[in-house]
Amino acid sequence: MNRLFASTGRRFAVAFAMPASQTVSFQQTVKMTSQPFHCATSRFFSSTSGSDIMSHFSNKSWEGKSVPLAMEALANADAVCFDVDSTVIQEEGIDVLAASLGKGEEVAAWTLKAMEGNTKFEDALAARLDIIKPSRASILKCLENHPLQLSPGVDRLVEVLMENGTDVYLVSGGFRIMIEPVAKTLCIAKTNIYANTIFFDENTNDGDYVGFCRDEPTSADMGKPKAVQKIKDEFGYKTIVMVGDGATDAQAKPPADAFIGFGGVAVREAVKQKACWYVYDFEAMIEVIEKFGKNKKR
Repeated sequence: MNRLFASTGRRFAVAFAMPASQTVSFQQTVKMTSQPFHCATSRFFSSTSGSDIMSHFSNKSWEGKSVPLAMEALANADAVCFDVDSTVIQEEGIDVLAASLGKGEEVAAWTLKAMEGNTKFEDALAARLDIIKPSRASILKCLENHPLQLSPGVDRLVEVLMENGTDVYLVSGGFRIMIEPVAKTLCIAKTNIYANTIFFDENTNDGDYVGFCRDEPTSADMGKPKAVQKIKDEFGYKTIVMVGDGATDAQAKPPADAFIGFGGVAVREAVKQKACWYVYDFEAMIEVIEKFGKNKKR
């Protein structure tokens, strides 16, 4: 069976998790029907302040505008929204796809502009898709030949969040067809993915590219705040945290209550300056949830 992605972290035991040695086909992925469990109505808030959580890490220094606020929000979060490219995975999915089609450098330049906030996201998205015009067949071939690598520790972070009763979402400017396999391995329901949909010509053998859905909130600049607000309103969450590496992720606060910038793949100075808390790996986030999570018994 062909692999669609590869993980650097360990698998965790839930009803539909898979062993590290098992592989997943796209056909298996699209059949995923697991429903999300939303916990907004059951809040057991940690009695520990952000300052107290921060003091637990007495020998560490931190980066960010309001690290205690971010730590407390993470410990008490009803939901955490993750960017995917260069956060959950170690590359930009569209750049991997473009490289597989011989358009890598041209598309990467547009990706950098979008991530640094130097151009409107919708302009960069449309320009990149016009360059590569990916068919369904070319995307599936790319995923088979170039498995997307999970960032170290992200599977453990998602696991402890779920154990803490925190809902997890993937909010991405990338493509749903490429993100669904990643969600599958992390045991995140497809309904918890907010991403862009590519349209294909079903009358062609390869499913030729014909466009993308411009109604998705993540298809335009300021789309991630719209997606986070929609999630917050629909499920009545009180506290949401956004985690990501790019300028579009930083835009999500507000409505997110805290933005945690991630620099484990790419460090973007403009993002670092806007982050409540800036991290280079997921270890401290995992420890905050394990020791101070809202559902942990004292």
